[in-house]
Amino acid sequence: MDAPGDLVGRTHRALRAVAVHEPGGATTTAVAREAGLPRPTVHRLLMSLQGVGLVERESDHWVLGPELYFLGVAAARRYDVTEAALPVVRRLALATGESAFFSARRGEETICLIREDGAFPIRSHVLFEGARFPLGVVSAGMVVLAHLPDREVDDYLGRADLASYGPQHDAAEIRRHIAATRTHGYSVNPGLVVEGSWGLAAAVFDEAGSPRWALTLTGVAHRFGADRIPQLGALLLREAHALSETLARKQTRG
Repeated sequence: MDAPGDLVGRTHRALRAVAVHEPGGATTTAVAREAGLPRPTVHRLLMSLQGVGLVERESDHWVLGPELYFLGVAAARRYDVTEAALPVVRRLALATGESAFFSARRGEETICLIREDGAFPIRSHVLFEGARFPLGVVSAGMVVLAHLPDREVDDYLGRADLASYGPQHDAAEIRRHIAATRTHGYSVNPGLVVEGSWGLAAAVFDEAGSPRWALTLTGVAHRFGADRIPQLGALLLREAHALSETLARKQTRG
């Protein structure tokens, strides 16, 4: 029998695995593979979650259930910052023609909350709403990591295994990107996750000065030349600074 903590952890992993495959849903086998759990265990979890409306079965695929929506609406009163971020993301997409994003830090990951595509027809599809990446991988996670204290960075890099993203994400390379990010104020991802797909990000801070969120621009490599990167970076920093102030006021009033 699972200990309570184990059961909660497995349930969380199963729900996250279903979420990764939204909106089309995922088979039990796909959820088990994504969650790193035995298929029989996942099947039992999903059947229990279905009974309380946290997931639903559509044909042979599992999708997130309506109860999650209602819980999310209730939680949004405390945590939702997308209302303030959405016009900023739209403004970035309109001004640059690139895809613009707003991501939130959640533990040792960043989660993409908003995506808005600009007018340029060729786009990067590395990021999408709901996508999660460890800190230090995509540009949002890199800029958040770079703004953490050295002690936290050292602790994280001593534990994190980012080898699945390739040798370009070994600790030495990540430290080099951290140093560059701290110099410029924004991070640059020169096709590290998908070749030819570049990204820039600026951190958005809470009222305590901690990097809680990030604004990102992504696009194809030839749109991120040496002459344009500083312009895009400066724009991101301006918008991130203004959004940090907006969210700080929102949190203070809340």
